[in-house]
Amino acid sequence: MVMATRTISPAPAAGDSFIPRHVGPSAADQQAMLSTLGYPTLDAFIDAVVPEAIRFRSTLQTGAEQTEAEVLASLRQIASRNRVYRSYIGMGYYGTHTPNVILRNIMENPAWYTAYTPYQAEIAQGRLEALLNYQTLVIDLTGLEIANASLLDEGTAAAEAMALAFAAKGNATRNVFLVASDCHAQTISVVQARAEARGIVVRVVDAAQMAADATVFGVLLQYPGTDGAVVDYRGLCEQVHATGALTIVASDLLALCLLTPPGEWGADMVVGSSQRFGVPMGYGGPHAAFFATRDEFKRLLPGRIIGMSRDIEGTPALRMALQTREQHIRREKATSNVCTAQVLLAVMASMYAVYHGPKGLVQIAERVHGRAATLAAGLEKLGFAIMHEHYFDTIRVEVGAHGQQDILAAADSRQMNLRVLEPGTLTIAVDETTTAADIADLWAVFNGNAAADFSYDDVAAGVDTRYDERFRRVTPFLTHPTFHRYHSETEMLRYLYSLQAKDFSLVHGMIPLGSCTMKLNATAEMIPVTWPEFGQLHPFAPRSQAEGYAQMFEELEHDLAEVTGFAGVSLQPNAGSQGEYAGLLVIRAYHEARKEGHRTVCLIPQSAHGTNPASAVMAGFSVVVVKTDTDGNIDVADLEAKAAQHAANLGALMVTYPSTHGVFEESIKDITAIIHRHGGQVYMDGANMNAMVGIARPGDLGADVCHLNLHKTFCIPHGGGGPGMGPIGVASQLVPFLPTHPVVSVSGDQAIGPVSAAPWGSASILPISYVYIKMMGGEGLALATKIAILNANYIAKRLEAHYPVLYRGQHGLVAHECILDTRNVKSAGIEAEDIAKRLMDYGFHAPTLSFPVAGTLMVEPTESESKAEIDRFIEAMIGIREEIAAVERGEADREDNVLKNAPHTATHCTSDDWSHPYTRQQAAYPTAWTRDRKFWPAVRRVESAFGDRNLVCACPPIEDYAPSA
Repeated sequence: MVMATRTISPAPAAGDSFIPRHVGPSAADQQAMLSTLGYPTLDAFIDAVVPEAIRFRSTLQTGAEQTEAEVLASLRQIASRNRVYRSYIGMGYYGTHTPNVILRNIMENPAWYTAYTPYQAEIAQGRLEALLNYQTLVIDLTGLEIANASLLDEGTAAAEAMALAFAAKGNATRNVFLVASDCHAQTISVVQARAEARGIVVRVVDAAQMAADATVFGVLLQYPGTDGAVVDYRGLCEQVHATGALTIVASDLLALCLLTPPGEWGADMVVGSSQRFGVPMGYGGPHAAFFATRDEFKRLLPGRIIGMSRDIEGTPALRMALQTREQHIRREKATSNVCTAQVLLAVMASMYAVYHGPKGLVQIAERVHGRAATLAAGLEKLGFAIMHEHYFDTIRVEVGAHGQQDILAAADSRQMNLRVLEPGTLTIAVDETTTAADIADLWAVFNGNAAADFSYDDVAAGVDTRYDERFRRVTPFLTHPTFHRYHSETEMLRYLYSLQAKDFSLVHGMIPLGSCTMKLNATAEMIPVTWPEFGQLHPFAPRSQAEGYAQMFEELEHDLAEVTGFAGVSLQPNAGSQGEYAGLLVIRAYHEARKEGHRTVCLIPQSAHGTNPASAVMAGFSVVVVKTDTDGNIDVADLEAKAAQHAANLGALMVTYPSTHGVFEESIKDITAIIHRHGGQVYMDGANMNAMVGIARPGDLGADVCHLNLHKTFCIPHGGGGPGMGPIGVASQLVPFLPTHPVVSVSGDQAIGPVSAAPWGSASILPISYVYIKMMGGEGLALATKIAILNANYIAKRLEAHYPVLYRGQHGLVAHECILDTRNVKSAGIEAEDIAKRLMDYGFHAPTLSFPVAGTLMVEPTESESKAEIDRFIEAMIGIREEIAAVERGEADREDNVLKNAPHTATHCTSDDWSHPYTRQQAAYPTAWTRDRKFWPAVRRVESAFGDRNLVCACPPIEDYAPSA
């Protein structure tokens, strides 16, 4: 790894430092909290919390803190090294116009990007409606019956579809997956990498020669193909189905506005990217992938499904449907490890469709196709052959080997990128941003860099853009009123704000979710994301055009390696789940390189995150569960026994540190030593890294690989359930195996295949973490960790008399989160869920519910919450405990009380009919703060079972689900 040159800035003047902007408690507040805990100083407190054996006593070498202005000015200089050419490369990435009303009011709006995954449906109805719109868009355009609420990218969506097909039709003898050679190169490679770990045989063949037999469980086609060709696959689908196999089609939503939906000609699954629906290319991401399938496969569908249900009054209400089959809950039985979506980007794509409506989308698609057809006609006039008769936006031009370099040189002189598919041919992909002037420039590129002697209008006038009946779409789409109402900016703005008003986010109050780290996403960190130098680069543009990105990657990799104590970092995994998967594949490749490919046993503690066993299975490991003791720690004796038992085949241990229970386990170095002694490698889940930055490093503890949730520890916002980034750091022996990419090589010849569609994952959001690290500096990062631990222990101390704190480490202290045991109130008929719903009435999002222990609440305040906000949360929890006590004393009804009826909506509290034995004031305004800044849940408690029994995951006529008069 090359060390980047660093400029050491002087310490910022008082008032300019970002650190006190990020860290919530003031110095005086910190001292008050320390006094409550009985410690004189912050350092004395941290010494008591963190075992000496794991302490990192140096200052992180990430540079001195810089001011917001300094970092943004420096990053501007870095960004200026990126050169934004007009890219006609295609391959699933296209220029697009983000409507400004969506850019400003969603992408740049913290009320949208700081929200959490919508597990608490009552305070997430806005996002859920936007995601239902997204599912409707996908269902309508693909012609299939059910869709999820987005996946990570097109390549991984295709891999997930392969896994679904194998689960539905595959077995030991039926394990062949056929992939059409005209699929995008990155999709083929991601599918191959996923298949290899699962024992699936992938054969890449020409679709024209493709034939399924009894060994084939599925096929993958691209429609239109990577070279633009639109092919009639009806006969092939019939042949595939006749053998009992399934057909998967990777497609393009804009093309499907004009082309026959794959679901109408035999596709069982359709996947792709919704990027060109208003989401910038961003050098590869983040973008929302789509996945649609037939209703019969809904139980196997990876990711999340938004469904229509009702609340306890019968009011229509949305929720995440089929939650009991969420992949991270199913653990080693999961069909996928995906519990991450791209919600913010799916919301943007859905709103692009809402804003334009079906007519507008068709107009955009027709304009794109018309530009491509006009381009093709002009090139034919110049004497070039177009290799396909039917296409949408991409044409393949036969240029001959001798003319190819001259054309590419001419394109470069005009700052244009074309794609070389193979010697002698070029492909050109146009998009929504392509103008008539661009087409004229392209003609010039093919005309010896001289203007053509004909005009765009003259050529366009003679072009027939109609498709014949094999390809022409006749089925209407987006008929729901939502897609017809909001085409003026006034109406669109009001619609967006009406949805925003139904969602709780960090703009409203603390989201104290254990293991989810909902901290400040500072405005200065977010600003560079929308700079065109970062947002408008095609991921497969020549690397000479992305030198700014290269510098940022290099510096960020250095800093993350320093934070973790590792030798190398890959930025490719674009979610924490992808990081887990990538880390395990790297371990597996390491064993195979040492002729020890039989090492496929993975030890995983009972307390692990549910994605861990799912990731292990996906990576080809078999899971052996290690016990935890009564204190929630790993049972070292059981670990040692199982490591010895499986020593011949031991591949890895997956361990979360601090533990999932929020404790620094003192035995961690002994644990890693045991694994190494028996030939395994240690994978450390970095979900709890917010308790370690600057005070302990995974590499120093004996870990060999660790993923980092940049959307937790390093300030990328959760976006309502995505985007995220999950880069991995690895020890020196694993560096050669870090993932590569088929289009842009990013690793050596021992590298594993790609785990994401783009070389650096969701590259355009990496400036967020970069800016955070630079503004905090090494000392500031360590201070943030210390305050996160202080805030958690302050909550635990203040609440221990009201709720038992379930697990503690040395000196009775916790790490950055604590588990409040609420099981002792069941005698009053109160469940943890009742407390979670009642917290909404107090103006809070619930903590993590019933994980990792059923019947508990796991609380993580983060370092960004002020003492005042934390005290407000403590006041709410004590107030709720007193409400429970009233039930226990018989002063409140066991069934009709403020907890069982929570949350309370404005409609309910202002209705003429109020029959409860408590007052409306008690229901709605339990504290003085709520009287000043009330957040109203949009619906009352949602009935989960009803939604699962009556699954509707597209926009229904709302009248069908309204209560009868």
